[in-house]
Amino acid sequence: MGMPNDDAVLIQKGKKPGEPYVITINCPDQTGLGCDICRTILDFGLYITKGDISTDGKWCYILLWVVPHSSSLIVRWTSLKNRLLSVCPSCSVSFFFNQQPTSPSSSPVYLLKFCCLDRKGLLHDVTQVLCELELSIQRVKVMTTPDGRVLDLFFITDNMELLHTKQRQDDTCEQLYAVLGESCVSCELKLAGPEYESHPASSSFPPIIAEEIFRCELSDTEVRSQALSPVMAKLKKANVTIDNSLSPSHTLVQIHCVDQKGLLYDITRTLKDSNIQVSYGRSSPATKGYRDLDLFIQQKDGKKIVDLEKQSSLCSRLKVEMLHPLRVVIADRGPDTELLVANPVELSGKGRPRVFYDVTLALKTLGICIFSAEIARHSTSDREWEVYRFLLDENCQFPLSNMVARNLIVDRVRRTLMGW
Repeated sequence: MGMPNDDAVLIQKGKKPGEPYVITINCPDQTGLGCDICRTILDFGLYITKGDISTDGKWCYILLWVVPHSSSLIVRWTSLKNRLLSVCPSCSVSFFFNQQPTSPSSSPVYLLKFCCLDRKGLLHDVTQVLCELELSIQRVKVMTTPDGRVLDLFFITDNMELLHTKQRQDDTCEQLYAVLGESCVSCELKLAGPEYESHPASSSFPPIIAEEIFRCELSDTEVRSQALSPVMAKLKKANVTIDNSLSPSHTLVQIHCVDQKGLLYDITRTLKDSNIQVSYGRSSPATKGYRDLDLFIQQKDGKKIVDLEKQSSLCSRLKVEMLHPLRVVIADRGPDTELLVANPVELSGKGRPRVFYDVTLALKTLGICIFSAEIARHSTSDREWEVYRFLLDENCQFPLSNMVARNLIVDRVRRTLMGW
């Protein structure tokens, strides 16, 4: 199967400063392509202000208007184009005779191990370097020693597929030394060995914590108990309606909900995991914090969704996934205070981009040091979750045993994750 044509992805800069970049994608279609594209854009720290998609089931045409979510963000637009090209199906003739998507070969996992003196914001600064280098964090183990040093183990993959070269490895270590400065004691980067397989890939929780973090929806009790910001009340207000009267061959899904930076990703991944194809879709710009979307969809067999139970199930799942995609909880872990963040994993096994980046940014902004951190997976009866666990340092300006302080931490982390 050949590579996508270079013209399959075009990125055009806005005519005036501050105007969105326009991404045009013109390539063969396949179920889940929209999800893969939205995930890639989210991974680069970009926010989709509006979008249009049209497909005849064989070929698709996508227009997306995007802006950096932060003014300080460095966006490598050429790298973004290359990444988008990598998720586009091939333009070769053979594609149309065999449209079963091929399983991509997994990237090799590397171990980045470094030791340095601890300081506030250290973990986020390291994470920012890895994001800018397009290195994805698969697992992490962060430990603080009694003498004030930090030993960090990052299991990473390279989105550029160049980490096997000495130049790429040297560049990575040099970037880290530039950030860590003289506080860095050692830095080592090598292909992960048995330590990756032996590193815990799953995580367990007390039943009461599991019930709170993996519940199907954000309950009224949770909203009240966490005393979250007024914007959280908007999460309970969303409309998802289905109409089969406007098209003889498609079901129209209309969505009106509060906007957040990963909204289109959450909608498209839900449809992808449900084997639903979007034939035409339009996402309007946000108005007063709300977004409207119209999606004409079909089932995998090319038919409308006429079964009322399937319609209700799809509406309910869309509401949960787009309004409550990330779970944030603070709990006691023995004598310590632990921050837990969880997000659902796609059926393909891929997790949500930039979660570790956003959480460490929120904690750095609050001036909270992280005593230890790890990423693991957790399976419930119906899905797999990616779970981020942070033991918080008690020696900070927040009295972590105080409920008001805990609520402030949860609120700031959730707002950062949602882009508010």
